Amino acid sequence: MTAADFSPAADRNKQVILDVLRSFLPAQGRALEIASGTGQHMAWFAAALPAWRWQPSDALAQALPGIAAHTAGLPNVQPPRQLDVTQPWLPDEAGQPPRFDLIYCANMLHIAPWACCAGLMQGAARHLAPAGVLVTYGPYLEDDVVTTESNLAFDASLRARNPAWGIRRREDVQAEARRAGLLLAARHAMPANNLLLVWQRAP
Repeated sequence: MTAADFSPAADRNKQVILDVLRSFLPAQGRALEIASGTGQHMAWFAAALPAWRWQPSDALAQALPGIAAHTAGLPNVQPPRQLDVTQPWLPDEAGQPPRFDLIYCANMLHIAPWACCAGLMQGAARHLAPAGVLVTYGPYLEDDVVTTESNLAFDASLRARNPAWGIRRREDVQAEARRAGLLLAARHAMPANNLLLVWQRAP
C-alpha cells in the first residue's frame, strides 16, 4: 500500500461520521459507497456495522486496488466496482436496478464537475430502496450561514486547480436533489466546517 492509498482527513473523520450514521441507520441493510477514494471509510464502517453489506466504488480504476487492500478480510464488503455517477451505475438484477438502504458519498461534489451532482441525485433516486437514504458529506456554502475564511480559501484553491471544481451551495444541491425526487431530511454540522446531509425520497 502506498501513501496515495491513505488519507489523513479520512482517518480523522471516519469515527465522527460513523457516530452520526449509527444514530439513524437500521441494524442491517445494503449500502453502496460512491467515490470510495482510498477505501478507509468503507473499511471502518464495514468493520463497525458487520450486519450491513457494503459495495465500494470509484470512478477511477486506479483507486480500486487500494480500496480492495483496505477492505481485505472484511466478509461483508464486495469487491470494489468502477462507477461514474454520470453513467448508468450498476447492471440490473433480474430486470430491476439493485436497491440500497444507504448510498454514501463523501467529499466528491467539490472535486467533480457540477454534472456529477445531477448524476448522483438521479442515480440515487433510481437505486435507493423505498425507505433508503442518500448521505453526502463534505464542505458546503449556505446562504444563511457565514462562510469561514478557511472554506473561502479552500474554494479558491479548488477553482484555481480546476474551474469546474469548487465548494457547492447547499441550496443548489438541494434543488438538484428535488429535481430527482429527493428531499433534504437532516443536516448535521460536522468538524472542520463540513456537513453531513441526509436525503430521502419525497413523500
